Amino acid sequence: MNVKNCRKCGKLFNYVYGPVICPACKEALEAKFQEVKKYIQQHGRATMEEVSEDCDVDTAQIQQWIRQERLQFADDSPIQVACEMCGKMIRSGRFCPQCKDQMARKLNSAMGLSGVMVEEPKHDNKRQDPRMRFLK
Repeated sequence: MNVKNCRKCGKLFNYVYGPVICPACKEALEAKFQEVKKYIQQHGRATMEEVSEDCDVDTAQIQQWIRQERLQFADDSPIQVACEMCGKMIRSGRFCPQCKDQMARKLNSAMGLSGVMVEEPKHDNKRQDPRMRFLK
């Protein structure tokens, strides 16, 4: 059993995965997210500071939701975050489309793919017996 202290309230809880916050704080954070999402839908031209003040949520939390692509904004919205590579202002995610493309090309070249689709290897199924096998 993995027991940790909640980073928000300090309460002990059984930690399974994800952020180190207790289920009660996770639920409260999700309720705040829904409140922010509804506010943004109703006030499309609001700035991040206005959303933060009116919904009583830290701007860092709003930025985290944007980077996780949980919040997305229209083209006329003043809310943006900086691309983590080049600093260009974007509406959602961590990287701008150009940096994503550049990273994909670098990864493909590192793997030797250079734009070629890779087929999955074909397995030679010699056994036609569908029964499960157990190792002793």
